Amino acid sequence: MEKAIYNSLTEILKEELVTAMGCTEPIAVAYCACVCRGVLGTVPESVTVKVSANILKNVKSVVVPNTGNQRGIKTAVAAGIIANRPEAELQVLTSLTEKQTDEIRDFVNTVPIKVLRSDSDLIFDIETQMTANGHTALARISGYHTNIVELKSDGKVLLHKEYTEEKKSKTDHSHLTVENIIAYADTVELKEVKAVLEHQIECNMAIAEEGLHSNYGANIGSILLKAYGNGVYNRAKAYSAAASDARMNGSALPVVINSGSGNQGITASVPVIIYADELNVTREELLRALIVSNLITVHLKTGIGKLSAYCGATSAGCGAAAGITYLYGGKYYEISHTIVNALAIDSGMICDGAKASCAAKIASAVEAGLLGMQMQKNESQFYAGDGVIAKGVENTINNISCIARDGMKDTDKTIIELMIGAD
Repeated sequence: MEKAIYNSLTEILKEELVTAMGCTEPIAVAYCACVCRGVLGTVPESVTVKVSANILKNVKSVVVPNTGNQRGIKTAVAAGIIANRPEAELQVLTSLTEKQTDEIRDFVNTVPIKVLRSDSDLIFDIETQMTANGHTALARISGYHTNIVELKSDGKVLLHKEYTEEKKSKTDHSHLTVENIIAYADTVELKEVKAVLEHQIECNMAIAEEGLHSNYGANIGSILLKAYGNGVYNRAKAYSAAASDARMNGSALPVVINSGSGNQGITASVPVIIYADELNVTREELLRALIVSNLITVHLKTGIGKLSAYCGATSAGCGAAAGITYLYGGKYYEISHTIVNALAIDSGMICDGAKASCAAKIASAVEAGLLGMQMQKNESQFYAGDGVIAKGVENTINNISCIARDGMKDTDKTIIELMIGAD
């Protein structure tokens, strides 16, 4: 494999598989508020937060962790201000105490927090403005969850960098193809990526167990086990759903995310781990399969973007199925057909924000991926011309990206209008 491709895929794994606590959009709001408080130098007397519509969608209904089951943008802002740990980035709320939880509730109830829609055209945009003692501060995040693009103190620019939608990540994703990903998984020196993959296994399985053995949200994971048994096919769905049950409903356990999303990190990893245990494969085989699942997920998400009206679990379910196919010995031919089959089955699933039902959508995405894999194993497939399926896996991925990124823009607007109107 060419060194440039090898290095690029290594860096992508390290960039995308980072640790976060809670749903990443409210955590990004909390982080932005925390950074802004740092610029202000004190607890603010008033706050204005401007967010793009997709941020509003993904923060509205989800529990912000370590806040006593509070929800929404105002809670996320207050939590970041009270936490005051900007160095922690997506783990900014990890160390909140019970006393601070009370302070968050008091802050929301006593300090004016104005929430406005951003006038930016960016899909991912968060801006916080604060005042105290006659001084002002501003912090802005654009593009992805920790990308601070602007800081101001009393109107003086401390930081300003341009961001465009064309630059969605730090690393070059142009080398992401199914063929390159499989070649990389076959040959990578595991010591270069082992730490991040082992951490993904540890974190994401821990929160899956937490979801199964506690009462979170709609308890989709435990219901799946109760209703459909303990076979590996169902466990892959149930454990993934259980992890989301916990994450969407206030668990403070961390998750290793994928493409900016904890639910995608869960979906890309947990089914592969469950199947690896069932098949009794070596640790090396599991790690290489996780490389496939994670990078396929990133590949599918790259053309779509971090946020859209297209449910990201669909991409991660395809990634998981690709990784499981790899565990069974599948290579380019088998994995490509698994991906195409899965995309043909489940690509209509919409994203209507982060909330309890995400767990059920994850179960659906994993099932679509596993059905796509079983179709391939039984020499059955969808062909070019079956709906949006094109000849070749990369052309099919491009078609799905176009639908999700461009074709579903009006869908996204309608979803957001309906969600705002429901308040």
